Amino acid sequence: MRNSIAPADNASRRSTRTRRAHRAAAALALLLAIGHAACARVPAASPAPPPSPTSPPPLHGAPLVQGIVWQPDDAHANPRGDWDALGVTDLLVQWSAIDGAALVAGAGLPTVARLPDWKRIGREPWARNVIVGLAGRFDETEARERTPQLVAQSLALALAPPAVHVSGWYFPVEVDPTWKRADTLKPLLEALPKPLWISVYDNSNIGGPALAAWLDSWLPRDVGVFFQDGCGGYVREPRIAREYADALAATLGAPRVRIIAEAFRTLPNGTLRAATAAELQPQLEAYRGYPAYLFDGPHYVPPGVVRALAEHRAAAAADARRPRSGARRYGD
Repeated sequence: MRNSIAPADNASRRSTRTRRAHRAAAALALLLAIGHAACARVPAASPAPPPSPTSPPPLHGAPLVQGIVWQPDDAHANPRGDWDALGVTDLLVQWSAIDGAALVAGAGLPTVARLPDWKRIGREPWARNVIVGLAGRFDETEARERTPQLVAQSLALALAPPAVHVSGWYFPVEVDPTWKRADTLKPLLEALPKPLWISVYDNSNIGGPALAAWLDSWLPRDVGVFFQDGCGGYVREPRIAREYADALAATLGAPRVRIIAEAFRTLPNGTLRAATAAELQPQLEAYRGYPAYLFDGPHYVPPGVVRALAEHRAAAAADARRPRSGARRYGD
């Protein structure tokens, strides 16, 4: 999600934030009219298909993770992995168009040079249910300035979905409490197809209840949130992230809350590395009871980490079945 994957040149592309409220206001009425008409033509999300006979069964106990996030870039245009070994069945695609270039054909936008193999991705056991990201930009400031344009592109993308089982939609303009005009998103989000999700982070550490109240003051009631746990940048520890999720669930309702477990760690020089299984395990344990999504699978969750997490899960399940020392058996 935020500040985790840069464009291929890894250069910072942030600019000074400006407000173009006049342009947004001029476009809003047109977008709403287009949006209502377009949403009526978007295919409704359908129930998940039955498991493939070749899909591996869950390994041991309840799944550690429900989903993974995939943030497409040139180096990760066709994700492959064994994340289903952790119980993953859901895929959140960060975007299907980035900086004006689409990852799908038929949306009326220029396409990237190499389109993902959506049919193959849709057959993966870790992508039985796909939340499709819409139009975004790498630069957060630009994305926030251009929300009307991104919504217009998103409406076109929703009419040309990829060949996967679409279980929902994601608008990839991330919000946080420092964005003073986040409430201008409300009518734009109302124009997009449903089920719809956005993501939220809190690097200011205002606390879970305050974050929940802020979101509740403007977020449409039919839009869910992915909460970015902040562990990747050492903003907070998993225990506190869980408290945030609990506060969000108490205010917004549990069905509207999912957690992004950041699977990277920030180095002193600002670059990123993959988190180890030992670092991820406390996050996943803390979030039990909530749908958790690893960010992001293709970049930061390689087979070695999957294997270590699965082995820990198997050992924990075996330990839970083992009689405790000193325990009395029935009849003793």
